[in-house]
Amino acid sequence: MATEAAETGGLVFHPMDQFIIKPLFGDGAISWYTPTNATLWMAFAVVAVILLMVLGSSKRAIVPSRGQSVAELAYGFIYKMVEDICGKDGVKYFPYIMTLFMFIVCANFLGLIPTAFTPTSHFAVTVVLAMAVFLTVTILGFVKNGAGFLSLFWVSSAPLALRPILAIIELISYFVRPVSHSIRLAGNVMAGHAVIKVFAGFAVITLVSPVSVVAITAMYGLEVLVSFIQAYVFTILTCVYLKDALHPHH
Repeated sequence: MATEAAETGGLVFHPMDQFIIKPLFGDGAISWYTPTNATLWMAFAVVAVILLMVLGSSKRAIVPSRGQSVAELAYGFIYKMVEDICGKDGVKYFPYIMTLFMFIVCANFLGLIPTAFTPTSHFAVTVVLAMAVFLTVTILGFVKNGAGFLSLFWVSSAPLALRPILAIIELISYFVRPVSHSIRLAGNVMAGHAVIKVFAGFAVITLVSPVSVVAITAMYGLEVLVSFIQAYVFTILTCVYLKDALHPHH
């Protein structure tokens, strides 16, 4: 990159290249069965979850190790969230919500490793996660409540004349959920990584390189925080949607 910049007299960098999905072997076309950098780093995220939650807490020591402490902290944090938002009847769905949180947070943190790939920066990944939540809570809502689930869209506390209008608004907002759910996660992760790459591109210019290094350090620290916050936001919204499925009445 620095050589190209010197030859052209300008700065050459492509901050979005880091999000390109590439096959692990060869340079051919990518099919649904082709191993790619995205599948590799999703597999790493799954392995990280297993190492932390299964192996890290397998000894169950009275004086916990660091791994066990982190696993217990994550378990208690998500369990309390599910219980507070969804109530006691929502606790049975805790394993699914815990799995979502751990996968997203591990994928986000692994993506902060230099030269790593961040699967959660791709809408293909976040849309699947969001659609899984949307379909799960919708099916659960009808299974648990039958036609009574439709009361979620009927604001009985509003004046009668406004209820049909509010019902349409509620219905639209309900089907927009997976869109906002997925875009929020992927958009924030992608934006942060792109900004870091832009600052890294300016680091080759001697005059501004000190400022660029400081900016990269600050953005990297912010991205560590964003990686956790976005996993938390995705999880807490899942809990809210689950609460609506279990208790649809306004």
